[in-house]
Amino acid sequence: MKTPRPWVVVLLVMAATALLRIHLIGTPLERDEGEYAYAGQLMLQGIPPYKLACNMKLPGTYAAYAVIMAGFGQTIAAIHAGLLLVNAGAILLIYLLGKRLFSVAAGLAACAAYALLSVSPGVLGTQAHATHFVVLAALAGLWLLLRFEDTGRRWTLFASGVLFGVAFLMKQPGILFGVFAAGYLVTLRRWKQLPLFVGGAATPFAITCLALWWAGVFGRFWFWTFTYASRYVSENSLRDGAAALAATFGPILRESGALWALAAIGLWLALRGNRFLLPFLLLCSFAAVSAGLFFRAHYVVLMLPAVALLAGSCVRGRVSAAIFTGALALSLFLQRDVLFRMSPVEVSRELYGMEPFPEAAPVADYIRNRTRAEDLIAVLGSEPEIYFYAHRHSATSYIYVEPLVEPQPFAIQMQDDMIGELERNAPAYVVRFPIVETLSLGAESPPRIFDWWSDYGPKHYRLVGIADIMEDGSSEYRWDQAAEAYRPHSLYHLEVYRRN
Repeated sequence: MKTPRPWVVVLLVMAATALLRIHLIGTPLERDEGEYAYAGQLMLQGIPPYKLACNMKLPGTYAAYAVIMAGFGQTIAAIHAGLLLVNAGAILLIYLLGKRLFSVAAGLAACAAYALLSVSPGVLGTQAHATHFVVLAALAGLWLLLRFEDTGRRWTLFASGVLFGVAFLMKQPGILFGVFAAGYLVTLRRWKQLPLFVGGAATPFAITCLALWWAGVFGRFWFWTFTYASRYVSENSLRDGAAALAATFGPILRESGALWALAAIGLWLALRGNRFLLPFLLLCSFAAVSAGLFFRAHYVVLMLPAVALLAGSCVRGRVSAAIFTGALALSLFLQRDVLFRMSPVEVSRELYGMEPFPEAAPVADYIRNRTRAEDLIAVLGSEPEIYFYAHRHSATSYIYVEPLVEPQPFAIQMQDDMIGELERNAPAYVVRFPIVETLSLGAESPPRIFDWWSDYGPKHYRLVGIADIMEDGSSEYRWDQAAEAYRPHSLYHLEVYRRN
């Protein structure tokens, strides 16, 4: 009779991670989460992506958020509960893969490593970024691919391809996991089965394109996710990329360096033993993280499965298990403040500084209480979570201002489009984040949208609200007449304007 102890350990790892996430379940949504939540909210209303809200991300995570909110509700806690389940699924798959590739002990170590690495502040693991959804689909696809290697069943290979296709649909860099899987098939000399895998991988994207064409938004979808996105990822230079790489991985290694060191040892052991599956996975996942040379912290989540499995592969006896346990404990200790002590708002401040994520909800509540369901609002900044919190539609399809002021060939046309939409739709309220103008404008940035507001805003809108973000992390709010007389103490403040 098989002992149930390994599964008890897996369940304990999942339960411990769930407790950490429940403690932080109320952490305010950041702007990517706000975009996904708003787009998912629109989908639940029967409005397709790219009709009222446009951005360069593929719609898989929008649909995932819609599913989560359909089941749990349209709240911060509901979204983070969905992340908890997605993360739990990934932890389980890491165990199964580690067990299949190495041993039960290695699988248990790998799942524990992934659990901690994926919730770490260094990768912004408390937030429901698209990368978590990419990882879940890719790990499920890899598990089925290894099952195909064992059984040779064609439907298993096709289903594996479908899951790798879903990983791409969650976020464009997810395609690198499909490249990994196709490369692995080639190493197995399964040339004849490659078309079946590619057909499965292409199916989710083909169905998505057909659905968006049917909804009448395919043109917008293609422009944002491929035409504009291709320009966006070419903006950074190698020097920019090197600086971003150092800035991102520095904090990660400071808090989890011991686990990454074990992964480096696991990589060396794999290469020495001519076992190239995980080194190839690490290479492809690093390529996914490197897209556009931005190296943003949450992109690193894409590397964590390979890192965790390599670290777990070092566990081959009692001594190595003790070393691994010490590395895990050290990493947990170094992250204790964020994971155990801080409140959700304090965590938001720790991870994102003076970004107005905690203030977005009170501002949205103020607007929601003073508008009708059919009223339109606008954000002259990059806080789409305000639309989600307020349950109000945007008066413009441009939910971020940054793309409009980037040095890219579509910037002026985008600004003209946004100005035209705002003038035609006359939003009842406009929320402005003035610091965006300072942070976004460079030598090559066209300032037309901000110049337009400087002239148009005072003629048609009145200041009725200010959320002032202090250096100590607290906030001061002024509404209605009190807002007009208030002078913000910080450059980081939200302004709320009501149409005359």
